[in-house]
Amino acid sequence: MRLGGRLSGAIEVLNDIETRRRPVADALKDWGLSHRFAGSGDRAAIGNIVYDALRMKLSHAYLMDDDSAAALGWSVLLRQWGMSLEALASEFDGDSFAPAPLGESQIAAFSTRNLGDAPLHVQGDIPDWVQPSFEEAFGEDWLNEAKALATRPTLDLRVNTLKSRRDKVLKALERAGAQASPIARFGMRVPAGEGPSRLPNVTAEISFQKGWFEVQDEGSQIVADLVDPHEGEQVLDFCAGGGGKTLAMAAAMNNKGQVHAYDSDRKRLAPIIERLKRAGTHNVQVHDGSKGLTNLKERFDRVLVDAPCTGTGTWRRRPDTKWRLTDRNLQERVGQQHEALTEASAFVRPGGSLFYVTCSVLPEENDRQVQAFCAANPGFEIVSVLSDWKRLFGADAPAPRSLDGKTVTLSPASMDTDGFFFCRMKRM
Repeated sequence: MRLGGRLSGAIEVLNDIETRRRPVADALKDWGLSHRFAGSGDRAAIGNIVYDALRMKLSHAYLMDDDSAAALGWSVLLRQWGMSLEALASEFDGDSFAPAPLGESQIAAFSTRNLGDAPLHVQGDIPDWVQPSFEEAFGEDWLNEAKALATRPTLDLRVNTLKSRRDKVLKALERAGAQASPIARFGMRVPAGEGPSRLPNVTAEISFQKGWFEVQDEGSQIVADLVDPHEGEQVLDFCAGGGGKTLAMAAAMNNKGQVHAYDSDRKRLAPIIERLKRAGTHNVQVHDGSKGLTNLKERFDRVLVDAPCTGTGTWRRRPDTKWRLTDRNLQERVGQQHEALTEASAFVRPGGSLFYVTCSVLPEENDRQVQAFCAANPGFEIVSVLSDWKRLFGADAPAPRSLDGKTVTLSPASMDTDGFFFCRMKRM
């Protein structure tokens, strides 16, 4: 397919997402199934246009004075892919699959409008109603943080230290362009591509099949490291999901001690079994029902609550969720987080630690949540993790954000990771 056909395909997908209110991954999959002539490079390019358009949806629409799917797609090629109107006109000349050209009003708007004149939430490509939360979380830097959440993410990987070493895996992934991560101790990173380029399919590598590494954002690796589990300890991953942090903690413990992985949603937990086998992990017990935990109250040295959240920290990877988020969704998540913290706290032994993590950057889900929990549960106290940060990652590592000098917030702008919140609470 030529670029014109790829742009037309992306416009079709963007229209599908808007009219049917469906996840971007589903819309792209269905388009590919109904256009089997499109090769893998075509599908990758179309996906890149779609994701880029959704990441910067508001600013694209402002500069085009048009929020249609066609305007968004054209704006991606002009703004993010660095192409000119003249070059595109030449490229699309004679291409029967190319979309209709831009109208005079769209061209005039794009040529004259200045994004600096747009409302700040438009400049940051976030819903207007979350701007106050961003201001509370990041202060004067909130706009830069919002803009960073509208960029393409890297592909991050974690070495499985039970089976390999980072230098060995980096050599195996040399053709994929993998590099050592800047912060995570066992992290690797493939830079984000530009334009139509696609990231390598690292899960097809023999080294992945052997269990040498896992796909995991560096921020997720960092918060798993901050739990800092030791050999021989009893650890509970209370909202384990697919098991990324469970695997990281089990490896850190060298298969000694026990990690109990639990999630109330069996479907989310299902992938963990195959991942544990591939990783060679032997110290994990999986619980798909709360009954299995009944006799384990006050038994754990460390309890991790990777709580359900709005996912605002993952907007680089899931930009469609940015535009579906509502205040009602936020309030529902805040209630679920309170329930998860309260339930999980019963499993912490006296003197043990309760860890709270979200992939959100909103203070309603983060600092406010743990402050409210400790106020209602005076047996728990927030403990600073900044000394642990320096011990684990080195004094030269970038300093994380912290509103109170105790909790930690990671973000694309400050850490070049997804957005994460981390808090350690000690049980008296």
